[in-house]
Amino acid sequence: MIAQRTSSNQGELLPETCSAPSPAGLVKTRPFYTTTFGAAYLGDSLALLRELPDESIDLVVTSPPYALHFKKEYGNVAKGEYVSWLKPFGCEIFRVLKPAGSFVLNIGGSYNPGSPTRSLYHFKALLMLCEEVGFHLAQELFWHNPAKLPAPAEWVTVRRQRVKDSVEHLWWFSKTPFPKANNRKVLTEYSADMKRLLRRGYKPKQRPSGHIITAKFGNDHGGAIPSNLIERGNNESNSDYIRACAAAGYKVHPARFPRALPEFFIKFLTDENDVIVDPFAGSNMTGAVAEDLHRRWIAAEIREGYLLASRVRFRAVSSSREDKA
Repeated sequence: MIAQRTSSNQGELLPETCSAPSPAGLVKTRPFYTTTFGAAYLGDSLALLRELPDESIDLVVTSPPYALHFKKEYGNVAKGEYVSWLKPFGCEIFRVLKPAGSFVLNIGGSYNPGSPTRSLYHFKALLMLCEEVGFHLAQELFWHNPAKLPAPAEWVTVRRQRVKDSVEHLWWFSKTPFPKANNRKVLTEYSADMKRLLRRGYKPKQRPSGHIITAKFGNDHGGAIPSNLIERGNNESNSDYIRACAAAGYKVHPARFPRALPEFFIKFLTDENDVIVDPFAGSNMTGAVAEDLHRRWIAAEIREGYLLASRVRFRAVSSSREDKA
């Protein structure tokens, strides 16, 4: 069951400036807190997904608990149970997505217990979502976290038989082969070499590989098309959140999204006033980014402490709680 908001001092700001209807209107359950563009719910995210109407969501971007060998305080499922646990979520996400909508899943790998060999659980989850649920794999992207600590210690720093594992999968699923997407929204800065080429001009030629590069290569498009590797550390990316939690006496969520991940996909795959869902909100970075980009959002989190702390990402909500206390 989704828990209903039980106390008025948890803060609520009803939408006033959003030109589209509040996303809270898509479900019957009362949200834990709301903002101008979003609504956060406390409780079972599968129950929340089941409340959402068919084809009502533009993007689901989330990072559920990984199937790690060691149990985490936020809860995680064993490898042998992970695929069957994830499947009902995948089915509901498929149902609620609009035909041109997308589902972005951040999932990390892990080692088999007692062995320097890798588990295949996340690849089994990928196959299940495509072959059993019906998703297309639009593209596979990767998150490189250079700040990640060397792990597992036994194989990396003690026996020195493996290298540091610092890349996680970002699987972009879609209901059709042609979901809504526009890479012009996520262009990156040109390299120094490309800037020099644009200044000097480009002469068409054939590369040693046989590719014929036309004069269009020398056109300035305002930036470079990004690669499928997103490189962002996760040590200081949430420092504002950490400081705000410390000041308010809230417990910090131990496994947080860096802002760059939801920001990239929200810009790439949605437009203003589209509806975004994160069923495993944690510290609700997805909602905070959606709010800043004027997208409507819905978040679910099963642990009240984490959801309460996530309010610090929304200045108006935090202020409203202090005003009512």
